[in-house]
Amino acid sequence: PFEKFALAVCFLLVDLYLLTYQPEKALHLLAVLEKLSVQGNNKNGKGEVRGGNEDRKAAFVLLLLFHTCRSSRPQYKVRAYIQMKSSKACKREIKSVMNTAGNSASSLFLKSNFEYLRGNYRKAVKLLNSSNIAEHPGAIKTGECVRCMFWNNLGCIHFAMGKHNLGIFYFKKALQENDHTCAQLGDGGATAKQFSGIPMCALLANKRYELLYNCGIQLLHIGRPLAAFDCLMDAVQVYHSNPGLWLRLAECCIAANKGSLEQDNKGLPSKKGIVQAIVGQGYHRKIILASQSTQNTIYSDGQSAAIPVASMEFAAICLRNGLVLLPDHQQQETKAENGPKTPSHSGSTESGSENSDACSGKGQEGDKFLSAAPSSPLRKQEVENLRCSLLACSAYVALVLGDNLMALNHAEKLLHQTKLSGSLKFLGHLYAAEALISLDRISEAIGHLNPENVTDVSLGVLTSEQDQDSSVDRVCCVPTAGKQTPLCYPSTVSSARAMMLFNLGSAYCLRSEYEKARKCLHQAASMVNTKEIPPEAILLAVYLELQNGNTQLALQIIKRNQLLPSVLQTPSPDTRKKPVPSSFQPVQPPIQMPSPFTTVQRK
Repeated sequence: PFEKFALAVCFLLVDLYLLTYQPEKALHLLAVLEKLSVQGNNKNGKGEVRGGNEDRKAAFVLLLLFHTCRSSRPQYKVRAYIQMKSSKACKREIKSVMNTAGNSASSLFLKSNFEYLRGNYRKAVKLLNSSNIAEHPGAIKTGECVRCMFWNNLGCIHFAMGKHNLGIFYFKKALQENDHTCAQLGDGGATAKQFSGIPMCALLANKRYELLYNCGIQLLHIGRPLAAFDCLMDAVQVYHSNPGLWLRLAECCIAANKGSLEQDNKGLPSKKGIVQAIVGQGYHRKIILASQSTQNTIYSDGQSAAIPVASMEFAAICLRNGLVLLPDHQQQETKAENGPKTPSHSGSTESGSENSDACSGKGQEGDKFLSAAPSSPLRKQEVENLRCSLLACSAYVALVLGDNLMALNHAEKLLHQTKLSGSLKFLGHLYAAEALISLDRISEAIGHLNPENVTDVSLGVLTSEQDQDSSVDRVCCVPTAGKQTPLCYPSTVSSARAMMLFNLGSAYCLRSEYEKARKCLHQAASMVNTKEIPPEAILLAVYLELQNGNTQLALQIIKRNQLLPSVLQTPSPDTRKKPVPSSFQPVQPPIQMPSPFTTVQRK
């Protein structure tokens, strides 16, 4: 009858509100349905229908609403409160779900998701393991593969626990279950005749691309960028409008080329020493130092940059795509006022979320305005953080490819962002100085290398106390793989300023201001541990001693591979200009990783 159809449309609308991350609207509609159901129960509690046909139809609808809302309403409310991060209300509704539905798979999945968001990972795993997924009707009847969701959720939880190898194991199990379900429903090339008899809801049971997205993120954490690149390239065919996904692809290219760059730069100074070779014997014995930096070399073998391979040229294209997909500041203000315009097309597994706190607990719809499927929609601050990350990676890639003007452009744009984390501000100044040095604009580079520019090296930006309550990784400016700082990245303000001073000394050498360079070297060496002094700084000291005519002291520095106390005390007069061993090296930005989002079974 028409009444039953109208009721189904109402609950379909609630589902759509939840899938498009509009929990406030879903709760409002559920409140209206609940009010109607209460009215129907009070009007005719005994089930008797009096009056004409219109009254009978109205009573029938109200009674139907009453019985349906009583069983389905709590589960919908839990899903809405989970999106809103309302812990108290969610906990209250979960009790209602457990009282009405018992220990069913759907109720345990919801409770496990709730515990996951609270950080109780072991309890979330225990709840998932206690769910009896064998009793589920199956994907053909419900359109959902519970086994696939089960393994996917375990992978997400172990991802949050930092157990990435276990996480990828569970994601592979989820892919196997998904392939098995698709084999039962027929492959993608099946005809309409082959699909006859299969419910429409089962046609969207394939979650392969969402699972590949999760696998790619997990593999990037493990340190397998090439395998992650293959997974994410498959996912980007469906989620090509997600700017964060293009950033992940670029990070795969950067990580994959890190080894090749180190191989190309194997003649550069290393922690083991600055001596590359020794030739001759006796009086004719000579020491060959490591060659100067081979940076600003275009890594191109004539292949088109548009071919999807893990190259730095393709990384530049990915980063450009990510920047193009981000709205400009004026569009953001308009969308923040009008609310969300573009729905997110994430399926029931709602996995691989880069921002688990996509919807604010205060219910401000203006925060949800940019779709980033299969992740949650991005709020305004998250978009700004993502923009900063894209600009930092773009500057680094441009430096590697030798495009100094483009690198300078990206670095300056990065430094002009309103809310910039300390880590990216440090990298922005360093990248800008590196580009300016290559463009022979030394005076401008010295301004960027002022150590006073470094006041913070934190890896993220939190704008409010509510952000601190959000779970798992958000799209902060520089979250790192496994939440650990890379070895090449300074962990303290003191070490970051020392790095600035080492580079500032090289810049002064380029202008033949050797006394200033010596002071920078002395100040930087006093700020860090002896073992943390980079080999480029030792080469700089050797150069200064050669300029001063202290050949024997320069040889002693080379043999000991460390700065000697006398080096920091000897004055260095200005002499003729010689080639300077530049200590500028493009610092690789910490790879940013999102974390998957646990799934909620959709009714």
